[in-house]
Amino acid sequence: MVTLCSLEDDDIVSQIWRLQHVAYRLEAELIGFNEIPPLMDTLETLRSCGESFYGWLEDGELLGALAVQSESSGSLTLTRMMVHPDHFRQGIADSLMKHVLNKYQSVPLFIVTTGTLNTPAVALYRKHGFRPVSAAEVAPGVELTTFHLHNVE
Repeated sequence: MVTLCSLEDDDIVSQIWRLQHVAYRLEAELIGFNEIPPLMDTLETLRSCGESFYGWLEDGELLGALAVQSESSGSLTLTRMMVHPDHFRQGIADSLMKHVLNKYQSVPLFIVTTGTLNTPAVALYRKHGFRPVSAAEVAPGVELTTFHLHNVE
């Protein structure tokens, strides 16, 4: 079940921190880059990040999370997407994405950036209608692609 996670809840913050370290280590391996920002987080930087986290919880355990942040008027950036590797291919990321897109259906533009070589993430975003708009090399041999989804009413 998808729920809004409180960054005031120490247990939730700890679970997010642990989940992102497991999930983003795999992305780091996929794209060949170990300096992914969520891997640099501490509990305190996570608590004060200013993002809204939606989590997939089962029996109090966080199995997946999607974070969003409004960085400019008229758009919403999907800042983090993570699923515990033990729960891949169970529809968790898809459910989180559907929830957020539905909740923010009045937002005209959704933005997300991921490693170009992160084929599971790229496939998820494309499935939900995101289209690539730019790519940039952030380190030698490491490319990030930015995707947009324009919401038409």
